[in-house]
Amino acid sequence: MPELPEMEALASVLRDRAVGKVVTRAEPVAINALRTVSPSPVDLVGAALVDATRHGKFLDLIFAGAGGERLDLIAHLSRAGWLRWKDRQPTTPGRGGRGGLAWRLVFDDGSGFDLTEAGTQKRLAVYLVRDPAEVPGVARLGIDPLDPAFTVEALAALLSTAGRSQIKGVLTDQSVLAGVGNAYSDEVLWAARLSPFAPSSALSGDQVAALHDALVGTLRSAVEAAGGLGAADLKAEKKANLAVHARTGEACPRCGDTVRQVSFADRSLQYCPTCQTGGRILADRRLSRLLK
Repeated sequence: MPELPEMEALASVLRDRAVGKVVTRAEPVAINALRTVSPSPVDLVGAALVDATRHGKFLDLIFAGAGGERLDLIAHLSRAGWLRWKDRQPTTPGRGGRGGLAWRLVFDDGSGFDLTEAGTQKRLAVYLVRDPAEVPGVARLGIDPLDPAFTVEALAALLSTAGRSQIKGVLTDQSVLAGVGNAYSDEVLWAARLSPFAPSSALSGDQVAALHDALVGTLRSAVEAAGGLGAADLKAEKKANLAVHARTGEACPRCGDTVRQVSFADRSLQYCPTCQTGGRILADRRLSRLLK
């Protein structure tokens, strides 16, 4: 799933390539992808792109309509979605099918982008609104880890209210922290040398400070690494820079121990026993108890 660094990079791609361009076609190809009724995609025709930004994992394209009114095209790419920029879009209407095309936008110079989604779950969501707060997922977002207001003290306050909740779940709760998902939470916990199942409220002051440094440092490094890349190159860049996530069975780049995995029904996490759990192997089942 695209997370904060990838969404920041996609927003940058669109700022560089499309700001000032005017929409000539807005096509909701997969009818289930569009989650709003009014404004209509027709209202985007003639609108100029003013800016591109993000809210956590949501991409927000800000347009100025023909009458000057603001329109926000907001997309959540979910687990299998992606944005594909094209310098020359097809002149014929988009069609769904094997390519998973969900949405197509074309600008006045013929360029534009497609939103695609692989697989069968079809959770990619597009919203056309006049205020980002109209999107429920945006309205409930917690603080952004790259916000200057996200201090060690702010993190400590968040963790204290989480009680005994496992730190992995707290980091990926979008109402607590905006933009951190399964991959970067694994990376952050590895960098901070914390077990994914550590109780949030039990962390010491030094551990909270280490977690804050790992969060900000890991995400900033990922954003910098993705800077200047085209949309087509972002996935490979992310994968190349991961230390433990999706590297089950490989050697930990810090200590050399074997990276282990805990599997759940629809996802998995990776960690280093030596670096994060005192050498203990976490049980690979939902109860997540430690093997003795």
